[in-house]
Amino acid sequence: MSVTKEKKSELIKEYKTTEADNGGSAASQVAVLTERIRNLTEHMKANHKDQHSKRGLLLMVNRRKKLLAYIKRKNAADYEELIKKLGLRK
Repeated sequence: MSVTKEKKSELIKEYKTTEADNGGSAASQVAVLTERIRNLTEHMKANHKDQHSKRGLLLMVNRRKKLLAYIKRKNAADYEELIKKLGLRK
């Protein structure tokens, strides 16, 4: 249940900040991480004893949190738009 190449490139295309962005911008990284977190959350519901996946999930959540803090620090309007688009809470 990982993110396929097609889904990842689709997310990057949707959330890229410049035309030259190939997935390196914070916004596109947050979008891909959000998709991976959602998939892993579904896995954890069925496999609640899977400690290795749980650790990976926590690492991804913290990485996304840091990237969102960076976006908020650089441009609060972009931050608000991104979390609304992704359906995240503050």
